[in-house]
Amino acid sequence: MADIEWQGTSRSDARTMTNTDSLTSTSKFLSLILRHQPQTVGVTPDRNGWVPIAELLEKCGAHGHPITRALLEEVVATSPKQRFAISEDGLRVRANQGHSIEVELGYEPAHPPEWLFHGTVDSALQAIRAEGLAKMSRHHVHLSSDETTARAVGARRGRPVVLRIAAGRMHGDGHVFFVSANGVWLTGHVPAAYIVFPGP
Repeated sequence: MADIEWQGTSRSDARTMTNTDSLTSTSKFLSLILRHQPQTVGVTPDRNGWVPIAELLEKCGAHGHPITRALLEEVVATSPKQRFAISEDGLRVRANQGHSIEVELGYEPAHPPEWLFHGTVDSALQAIRAEGLAKMSRHHVHLSSDETTARAVGARRGRPVVLRIAAGRMHGDGHVFFVSANGVWLTGHVPAAYIVFPGP
């Protein structure tokens, strides 16, 4: 009897889909552990957010989420937003930004471009007009250097709206900016006066 293929899907496509699903689910799980809830598997990041890779893999496996070193490295290398970094000695891993746990990422203040961008949705605009962009549960407000990335960020929550941020003027007025290892711009708060909202 001939082998039965997935309907409309070749074996190679099926393997690709499975691998993509594995990378996506592992990336989401690592985000949970390294950004928000390290206690889920019993690891403790150091003050800069680093976790020993050997300990992380052991604890993840013990808690029913087996991750190999090869899979971890592939997630770090292929993450579209470069969410994670492996230390130069190859022994530790951390998230590049987006933490709700207390960490000191060690980024130096940086001079931003004249304009940065933030992706959001229509339902958030009223609050942003009144209060500006707040960091909420994270350490910083996240800003993008291009509209395409900001639009993709907003699209995760619905129909995206892109706000233009007068970062150069903010910086000139004394607001501090940082840039993460993967190119995300970070600041503590963006007052509404520095935001260009879309037209009606």
